[in-house]
Amino acid sequence: MDLRDIREPADLRQLTQAQLEDIASQLREEIIRVVSKNGGHLASNLGVVELTLALHRVFDSPKDKLIFDVGHQCYAHKMLTGRLDGMDSLRQYGGVSGFPKRSESPHDAYDTGHASTSISAALGMARARDLQGGREHVVAVVGDGAMTGGLCYEALNDAGHQKTRLIVILNDNQMSIAPNVGALSNYLTHMRTSKAWISLKRALSAFFLKVPLIGGWLFNLLQRVKDSIKNIFVRDRFFGALGFHYLGPIDGHNLRYMEKIFQRAKRFEEPVIIHVVTQKGKGYDYAEQEPSNTHGVSPFHPENGQPKSAATARSFGKAAGQLLVDLAREDERIVAITAAMAESTGLAPFQAAYPARLFDVGIAEAHAVTLAAGLAASGLRPVVALYDTFLQRAYDQVVVDVCLQNLPVTFLIDRAAMGADGPTHHGVFGTALLRHVPDLMLLNPRSIEEMEGMLRFALSHPGAVFIRYPRLESARMQQLPAAAFRPGVWEHLTPPGEICLVATGPMVSEALAVREMLSTQGLQAQVVNASSVKPLDMDFLGELTRLDIPYYVLEEQALAGGLGSAVSEACVQRQLKLPDYLFALKDVFVPHGSHDRLLAHCGLDARSIADSLLGMRRMVS
Repeated sequence: MDLRDIREPADLRQLTQAQLEDIASQLREEIIRVVSKNGGHLASNLGVVELTLALHRVFDSPKDKLIFDVGHQCYAHKMLTGRLDGMDSLRQYGGVSGFPKRSESPHDAYDTGHASTSISAALGMARARDLQGGREHVVAVVGDGAMTGGLCYEALNDAGHQKTRLIVILNDNQMSIAPNVGALSNYLTHMRTSKAWISLKRALSAFFLKVPLIGGWLFNLLQRVKDSIKNIFVRDRFFGALGFHYLGPIDGHNLRYMEKIFQRAKRFEEPVIIHVVTQKGKGYDYAEQEPSNTHGVSPFHPENGQPKSAATARSFGKAAGQLLVDLAREDERIVAITAAMAESTGLAPFQAAYPARLFDVGIAEAHAVTLAAGLAASGLRPVVALYDTFLQRAYDQVVVDVCLQNLPVTFLIDRAAMGADGPTHHGVFGTALLRHVPDLMLLNPRSIEEMEGMLRFALSHPGAVFIRYPRLESARMQQLPAAAFRPGVWEHLTPPGEICLVATGPMVSEALAVREMLSTQGLQAQVVNASSVKPLDMDFLGELTRLDIPYYVLEEQALAGGLGSAVSEACVQRQLKLPDYLFALKDVFVPHGSHDRLLAHCGLDARSIADSLLGMRRMVS
């Protein structure tokens, strides 16, 4: 059986067990091939192949709604719903998204990308169904640590209290990006009990189904008595207390048995949770051995799992984490907090050096920020490391718990730029999210050396400091000498010219490239590094007003609320010269693709900016 013969989920329902196993192998081969070529989420997708096949064999998508939490476990789902031929374009500009996307297929019931949202969304769909008199099934597939997010419990409590007909599948692979932590993880470990329970169920089910004539009857009898037997091994109190009927734990790689359980769940007129145990990275030795390191990967050699190209650019996060280790050696007050991403945010060395001073709270960003506030209020110097896009989930805590109390919390905000994971993961709203909040300092380094100066400053500052940076340092920045960081004082990278380019963060590199292009056309531009977004360099803005030099703001952030907006507002209030143009992201969501391609898409690459400036110059003359 060829995977390419599966054009829609209904095709799966005609296959034999042997053919399904063959399809599962082909799905894994295709996932490895595509991700090794384009990069993406590897281990999580390999772990849900049989689960995805069982879902599409039992449920009738798109009539029945399947909502994948987090979304980076949807590659097999995409291949089985008509997108196999497009998978070579995965995460490429104009290609297949790495996450569920409603505009891409009717089989993608809900756009996801952030964790812990699927149960709430599924509950909304289930209640809409009930109000509209429908009978379709709504299934939320929760996994990769999403159950550490508080939104899950709000939804579970609501669904259980109202007894809304809903199916939640807990894909328990003991991992988010890093190994799961916390009381819930310990509870699920207890629920898994031992492989003996899963093996016992598998063996008994297989035996009874093979008994001639009465095998089916015996299997159904086993289902009726198994809950009583299960209590010898597993005691479920948690989900039952929330009003859910609990089924499991079951082997998430036993396709036939999962189908039986899913069929059983369809008969309930109350909320059901099915506890499925899977192995992250299943079927690929390297991913099985290194599930954390193969969660999200760059292109690699499938035969050995090694990257196709050695990293030449330096990582901001790794540099920040290493400096933090050194600073913590001198100051015992320094502690660090991660939301299930110690490795990804550069805190792994700190975790190794000071395990008692690293707090991994799981996927719970709001809790991470308020935890930091409590630590700071007690005299410590907490450092919170998050991705820019995930900080959005803790806005209220930033405002009320940290800044309102003027507490000394340092935030290392990684991935503050666009990238291949698309609009749910672009770090382009952080400036607008933060700069209007009183009693915080907002900084964007152009280089690792400047970031290190900011971190040293932040750990001695009496209030909140947010340091935002992209994943990697631009090669152009490595060629420039480091300058001492001073808040509210911008760095002049080149001599004064006929115009001035005020750039921040990763756009400083583009501004320098723009300057070179303009010089070939006889136009001399000064480049200024606006590393301090809050406070602004008001003295320099006053100098630009005095000299009456045209100036332009360049940022890889949303126009509304960005650095350009801040400069314009300040200039209006003080009757200073306004910027002549603001180069920023327009009021639209940016698609997925490579960073260079997305800059061009948004008109923020050096060539586009230089052409725009030359066009403006011609209009004026």
